[in-house]
Amino acid sequence: MGALAWACSPVYVIKAGIAEAKILRARRPIPEVVADPSTDPDTRAKLAWVLEARTFAVERMGIDAGDAYTMYTRLDRDTLALVLSAAERDRLAPKTWWFPVVGRVPYKGFFDRDDALSAQAGLESEGFDTYLRPTAAFSTLGWFNDPILSTVLRADEVDVVETVLHELSHTFLFVPGQVGFNESFAMWAGRVGAIEFFCNRPGSGPGSVKCLRAQARWRDEQRFSAFLDGLVEELRTLYGSDAPREDKLRGREEIFAGALARFDAEVVPTFEESAYGGFRRTPLNNATLLGRIFYYHRLPDFQAHLERHGGDLKAALAAMKAGVGSVDDPFALLPSGSPVP
Repeated sequence: MGALAWACSPVYVIKAGIAEAKILRARRPIPEVVADPSTDPDTRAKLAWVLEARTFAVERMGIDAGDAYTMYTRLDRDTLALVLSAAERDRLAPKTWWFPVVGRVPYKGFFDRDDALSAQAGLESEGFDTYLRPTAAFSTLGWFNDPILSTVLRADEVDVVETVLHELSHTFLFVPGQVGFNESFAMWAGRVGAIEFFCNRPGSGPGSVKCLRAQARWRDEQRFSAFLDGLVEELRTLYGSDAPREDKLRGREEIFAGALARFDAEVVPTFEESAYGGFRRTPLNNATLLGRIFYYHRLPDFQAHLERHGGDLKAALAAMKAGVGSVDDPFALLPSGSPVP
C-alpha cells in the first residue's frame, strides 16, 4: 500500500509513532543479515532479491530509491498493520481522513488490533459499510529509511520483487489526495517492473518460470480490474438514480449477487495464477469494493499507456510523472477502453 497515514488524534499519533519507532529501531542492514550464519536460507535468498530489485528500480525504472529497502526488520507478528476503510451504504462515497503530506485518504492504519476493531464498530454503528484488512508493507514516501519487513518475505520471489517495486514507485510519483490513482499506478509499475526484471534478468529470461509467472499475474490483475470497474459502473448507475434509499439498498444486493455469479462463472476460469479467494471470502459491500478498486482501477489502460511508449517502462513512467501537473484527474493521462488480455 502507499503511505500508512497517521491521524491527527494525539493518542493515535502517539501509538502510531511508538509502533513506527519500534520498526525503525529493529532495522539491520541487509548485507549484515545475509552474512549472518543464523539467518535462515529462505530469508537470505529473498533479501538478495530485494537488493537486486532495488537496483533495478534505480537503473531501469528511473526511481530515486534513496536509502529505502537497504535495511531489514523482523517483526514478531504475521501482520504489519490493519487498514480500516468505510463507505456510505447507498453511494460509492468513501469516508476520508485528512493527514499531513498525503492529504485526504480513504483509509486509516492501525498497529493495534483492538483499536482497529473498536474503530470499525464505531463506524458501523454510524451506518457505514466497513472493510478491515491486513497489510504487509507500506511506504513513508521517503520520510524514513523504509526497511523491508519480514511480513513481505512470506510471499514468493515474484511477489517480493513486485512489492519492492510497488512501494518504491510511490516515492517516484505520489499525487496528494489521489489514492485511487496512486495505488493503481503503483500496482501497474510493480507488476510490469517485475515482468521486465524476471524476463530480462541474466539467468532467467523469457521462458523462465518466474518470468511466465510474473506475466500471468499481471494478466490476471487486468482481468480482475475490468470486472471490478464494470461492477462499479453498475452501482454508480443505481446510486445515481432517483430511486428511494430503500430501493437502492435492495437493488445493490441484487447487483452484488449477480456480480458474484458472473465472477465465479466467467472471470475465475480465465485466471492463470491468482484465485482472488480473499475477494470471494470477504462480504461484498461498498467499502470492500472501494478498498479494492483503489488498487485495480483501469489497469488495462495503464498497460495501453506502456504500449503507447513502445513497451519502454522507464519512458512510460517518466511521461506519467511529467503529465500529472497538467491535469486535474491523473487518470486523464491514460487511453480509455483498452482491451483486457
